[in-house]
Amino acid sequence: MRILMTGASGFLGTRLAARLTESGHEVTRLKRGTGGWNPAKGELDPSLVAGADIVINLAGAGIGDRRWNAAYKDLLRSSRLDTAGTMARTIAGLPENDRPRALLQASAVGWYGDTGDREVTEESPAGDTFLADLCRDWEAAASGAGTRVVLLRTGLPLDRRGGLLQRLVLLFKLGGGARLGNGRQWMPWISLADWLNAVEFLIEREDLAGPVNLVAPQPVTNAIFTKALARAVHRPALLAVPGFVLDIVLGEFGGEARRSQRVIPAVLREAGFRWEHPDVDGALAVAVG
Repeated sequence: MRILMTGASGFLGTRLAARLTESGHEVTRLKRGTGGWNPAKGELDPSLVAGADIVINLAGAGIGDRRWNAAYKDLLRSSRLDTAGTMARTIAGLPENDRPRALLQASAVGWYGDTGDREVTEESPAGDTFLADLCRDWEAAASGAGTRVVLLRTGLPLDRRGGLLQRLVLLFKLGGGARLGNGRQWMPWISLADWLNAVEFLIEREDLAGPVNLVAPQPVTNAIFTKALARAVHRPALLAVPGFVLDIVLGEFGGEARRSQRVIPAVLREAGFRWEHPDVDGALAVAVG
């Protein structure tokens, strides 16, 4: 297939582009400022999209890359909504026979807000946090593409080469491993291998559309995750980071880091997807090498 990707230079995008290429697909990486692609101005050359069978939009500023303030929250929104909206409008504006067969649009489990101990699936409503509002608007911006739209509600991807785990592994190896707050909050996670497998699965499954939770079938609390990571790197993790410290270091994102999300991958499970790493110990053992 001919696949057009945005966000292909990021942690997940780089690995997905490589996987799809290895699988025999022709992958075109769409970069801002080239080929008539300027999402801030709502500009995209339709001919770039018309030649694709599948579009995968992963673009967006990193949620945990910087301390949150008003300006960075604005960037988190604009980098997502401008890209998703421009892509969807461009696809919808093409003649029906020229449209890609599907748009796979990045999203996040942040959609659900704080769910406490309650299990949530793709049918659960959005929460009332900043990230929940962002995900709701992000998904809405992509929904008018006029083709099959799959919303990739991704949890915490586990791989030592990037994302949050890269920083956590270094911290734990230095003896600074600690649970966040009381550690009772649920963490929706997924191994990198399973994330890649799931995206390929969703490309092929033309009967699946709408939100899909890209998480493992066994969510764990932060306390359990912390102990599992400590075992994987052979270091103790006896500390706890108080909530007020997270707020000082991370700003408003500190509160988001303590939210509980017991997310269940109901769509993938019912569609017959098979996880390589369904339990966190096995996933972390592979992730940290």
